[in-house]
Amino acid sequence: MASSTLPARVGVLGGGRMGAGIAHAFLINGCDVLVVERDQGAADAATERIARSVKASNERGLLDSPVDEVLERLTLSLEQQDFSDRELVVEAVPEIWDLKVSSLKNIESVLPADAVLASNTSSLSIDGLAEQLSSPERFLGLHFFNPVPASTLIEVVVGKRSDADLVSRAQEWTTALGKTPVVVNDAPGFASSRLGLAIALEAMRMVDEGVASAEDIDNAMVLGYKHPTGPLRTTDIVGLDVRLGIAEYLESTLGERFAPPQILRDKVARGELGRKSGRGFFDWD
Repeated sequence: MASSTLPARVGVLGGGRMGAGIAHAFLINGCDVLVVERDQGAADAATERIARSVKASNERGLLDSPVDEVLERLTLSLEQQDFSDRELVVEAVPEIWDLKVSSLKNIESVLPADAVLASNTSSLSIDGLAEQLSSPERFLGLHFFNPVPASTLIEVVVGKRSDADLVSRAQEWTTALGKTPVVVNDAPGFASSRLGLAIALEAMRMVDEGVASAEDIDNAMVLGYKHPTGPLRTTDIVGLDVRLGIAEYLESTLGERFAPPQILRDKVARGELGRKSGRGFFDWD
């Protein structure tokens, strides 16, 4: 059974690393979860990704039900129309403005009138996205962190037209998922992406200038400031292409201090995207 504070039926658009993690969080807390993907190959990969994550949670003693019972609550689909019975849908597609807008508008068109729509965007304007919707009052940001199963934080991003009761419910959902809500008003990069990127960009510049190696810079932050991982290893986990996109957006909205350093552009151009490609600032073989 889902927690009384959680929606019983949850949808997730996109079953990549983030979408699968979001699905995992709701699944292991008793929700019925529907994940919609673009094609059968992506749906199969998402199913395997989520199943692997649920089994790992079971091995750590984090499940109250057998793995098979948890996975019985998971459905994969190729049709966004299937969101029509969901109480909450979280969009988790790549950080591309036009893709976000079209995805959110398509979901909204099939959702029940009292359902909630959320975006997992890590930097794009919630107010800007809300302007594209018919019911902006039932929309807000739910920024989960990678990797979702291990993270204990969700950034609840409040738009100017987000209903106050919805914000309170989102905080309750976050707590019911075993995570801590941080509530921020909509602003470029919110709180987490803006601060995290600022540190990461400076770390990249230090590597580029030969100040220290990537490993030593990360060790300085892990050992000296108790960061769980350093800014460059975190960049590899997030994806260098993702960080580049966020940096370009923040440069356009907040100014030159967020300009991506050349080392980041060069690595992305070479396909060195971090953990997902096998190499970024570190080797991930």
